[in-house]
Parts: sequence; C-alpha cells; structure tokens
Amino acid sequence: MNRELLLLRHGKSRWDTGLRDYERPLKDRGKRAAQRMGIWLLQQDLLPDYVISSPATRAMETARKCCKVMGIPANTIHQDQRIYMGSCEDLLAVIHDCPGDKNRILLVGHNPGLEELLETLVHDGLEWPNDGKLLPTATLAHIQVSEPWNEITQGSADLLTLIRPRLLPELFPWPDKDGTEQRDRPAYYYSQSSVIPYRVIDGAIEVLLVRSSQDKHWVIPKGIIDTGHSPQESAAKEAREEAGIEGLIDPVPLGSYEYEKWGACCTVKVYPMQVTRILAESEWEEKHRGRVWVSIEQASTQLKQKKLQPMLKTLVNQLSQGE
Repeated sequence: MNRELLLLRHGKSRWDTGLRDYERPLKDRGKRAAQRMGIWLLQQDLLPDYVISSPATRAMETARKCCKVMGIPANTIHQDQRIYMGSCEDLLAVIHDCPGDKNRILLVGHNPGLEELLETLVHDGLEWPNDGKLLPTATLAHIQVSEPWNEITQGSADLLTLIRPRLLPELFPWPDKDGTEQRDRPAYYYSQSSVIPYRVIDGAIEVLLVRSSQDKHWVIPKGIIDTGHSPQESAAKEAREEAGIEGLIDPVPLGSYEYEKWGACCTVKVYPMQVTRILAESEWEEKHRGRVWVSIEQASTQLKQKKLQPMLKTLVNQLSQGE
C-alpha cells in the first residue's frame, strides 16, 4: 500500500524581535504562505491524517495556519523536539515512530534537515532549482512511499510534487475551497464570535471592557472562530486571552453584527458571559490591554462598536426577567 509524506518547511520568520532562535515568530508573509499551502492541499484532496511539527514557534505557527485552513484542529498537531535542529537521521527516526495506520503524514520542520531528508528519500535523485534552493520557506514536497513508516530507508520514495507558495494565488477562495469569490484571508476569518462579560453587584449590572490591540478604543473580547471549536468555545478563549476572565457563556447569542475587514464583511455572533473568575495579571496573556468595569450606560457610550448597543439592552432585559 502506498503512503504519502508531506514535508513542509516553516514560513518566513522574523529576525527583528530580539528573541532566541527557538522563539522567533512568523512574519505576516510567512503566515499567508502557510495558509496558501493549506488551501492547495485542500483543493488537491491531500488532507493529512497525521500532523507532526517541530515545537519551535515559527514551525508550530506554520502548522497551525496550514491546518486551520484545512479544517484540522490545531490541538491535534503532534510536536516532536527531534525535528528542531534535527539531522536527516533524526527526522527519519521521527517518521519511523509515526503510527502505522496513518497513510498521509504532514511533517513541518526546518532546513537543512528537511532538504537532507528529501534528498535521502527520493531514489531517482533531485534536480535542484536554478536559485539553488530546494525547500525555501513554506515550500512543500509531496512524496510517495511504499514501505511502512518504520521501514522507510534511503531511496525508498518518489517525488510527486514540489511546490512553492509564490506559485499559488495570493487570494483565498470563499466561502469554501471551490468558491469563486476571492478574499484577502481564508474563509474562516470571516466568521467570528464575541462575549459581553458582565457581573451583577448590589443589583446593578456591570460590563467589562478592554482596550483594543492598538490601544485606541474600548472593546469587548472578540475573535475568529477556531477550527474544531464552537462559537462559544472560541469566544471563551478570546475572553481569557484578551480580558483575563473566565465565566459562564449562554448558548443563545444576544445577536450578531457585521463589519468590514480584510476586504469583505465579517459576521460576529455575540454571547452574554457571566464572569466567574478574574485572572491575576500573571495569568493574563494580554495584560497590556487594560480592563475596566463600567455600567451598562457607560458601556453603551464608550464601546467603539455601536451595533452592540441593542445587545446591551437585550442583556438587561434578559437579566431582569431572570430575577
């Protein structure tokens, strides 16, 4: 039985952060390249059934961006320390340890190890491109092997495709992989969820606001609905990261609104969230934002997104009826 191995080098990373090599994040260019590669895999019906990545930040960001586009939850990505700074022998050992019942594996890693692995596995040899780069950033090699994973050796594979992200369309199909409309970001970016965090003190309703990422406006936690998560689960994740809070989210939204971003219209579902825990600043991922409790009236005037005003009124009515 033939098996397929997908070797993906991480996207273009940043060198200006002052962070050590292991922690370097992707540039925006690297993120988009990883997403374009994910779309290509989706359109070619090449969804992996096992994903393994170097745990280095730039590699994991590449794996997550690529997988989300394909509808693969990020929490299913396996991490293996051997891939980071790994030699060809190290990477072969990683492949040998992959589950035998998986038929298509995506491995996200680094050069020079990935290039050495590709050269070792392909039995007919490889013709190097004119620029001398076999696997530049975010390039994907699609190879076929006939042996079980734990028996793969030198010269045991055939190269099917070697594709670079610059050869793929810059825009993304919408609303799915076969969509004819082209957008600036993958389709899942345009479905979002949000919470209005509240508490009741001496009968008075208070809402928690946070500063926007650019520190220009007061907002409520909001974000893209993560692949594999419900709108409520994604909203809870954003509330913890952006506002440093946890709580109970009602399954029924207060409403929804639309706004323009990334060249198209984003739809946001808004849920009420009763805050049950306020994280200490040491636990709050985005504590630089700042947060403040305000009355419903203050929230209505201070929030940048005025389409939230009727939802604040709905929240008041729901809580009043529940008394």
